[in-house]
Amino acid sequence: MQMIQDTILGLRVEAMTVFQNLAVFPMLNGNGVGEPAYVTLDEALEQGSARVTEVSSAGNVPELEFVNDGQKPVLLLDGEELVGAKQNRVLNITLLAPAAQTIIIPVSCVEAGRWSHRSAVFASAGRVQYASGRAEKMKHVTASLQLEGTRSSRQSEVWADIDRKAERMQAKSETAAMSEMFERYSGTVEDYVNAFSVSAGQVGSVFAINGEMIGLELFDCPQTMRKLFPELLRSFALDAIDFQRPDPKQPSREEAQKFVEAVAKAECQQFPAVGIGEDVRFSSEGVVGGSLIADGRVVHLSAFAEPGRENDSESTSRSSMIRSSLRHQRRRT
Repeated sequence: MQMIQDTILGLRVEAMTVFQNLAVFPMLNGNGVGEPAYVTLDEALEQGSARVTEVSSAGNVPELEFVNDGQKPVLLLDGEELVGAKQNRVLNITLLAPAAQTIIIPVSCVEAGRWSHRSAVFASAGRVQYASGRAEKMKHVTASLQLEGTRSSRQSEVWADIDRKAERMQAKSETAAMSEMFERYSGTVEDYVNAFSVSAGQVGSVFAINGEMIGLELFDCPQTMRKLFPELLRSFALDAIDFQRPDPKQPSREEAQKFVEAVAKAECQQFPAVGIGEDVRFSSEGVVGGSLIADGRVVHLSAFAEPGRENDSESTSRSSMIRSSLRHQRRRT
């Protein structure tokens, strides 16, 4: 869509900040934008104006109920983790939940070994699903939309990916919960979070791990970027810890700009959103992504280097190389 191209290409990619093997390039909007017309999920939950529950006492793995009793729409971010109730879930898409309405939201389970109530309602975990898993899920949700008109992930593959990552990071839990990895490495993850800050006018970021472009996150205003940046950093930080290499190469601003341009040029398909606006999915060789458009603005856009390009032998070799380093980092948490 032209709106997406114009929005992305109208931003400036600034010099990166680097911590360990994670590099972040700020994307700035020089024209300035107004205040958001919504509140974030964390804000709504803290204010008590929204709640997330199972759809019924029996529950349904790929769906949750979101009640917005507030006077503003609520922004729920693709990959945001919700913990509690019968099992932990992550959002399959970014959506704007209308004010004073109840809607059903599409999710994926990230805790395969539990199906029993821990709480009546969900709480926010304050983080987003790790980036590599989110990229794979995004690819499958897009295929689901194209083929079936649904926003479903391949649940068995979500569980399998969590299991492999937990094995590599020696962070398995009794319920196969993704949260165990974030909690086991919480100290190191927060080291990454504390190493970065949001610049004035920043509405987006390009993320690189080991010198390779991994993803891009973009919001419609700096205020939203500032609020959600720590959650997103935790997502990329867990992958940076998992895939750490001894001497990562440094990416260049030119490489970041090329990735931004590849996202802008990706082929788009538009679907009615869950809640307010339009759900735009896009893909091209090497890029997958999605965007929520509402009220004539790109409210959120997320894009990743296409997952699944490494073969199994490369992944196994890389995992062996980093295992001793991971054990060392885990002792710091």
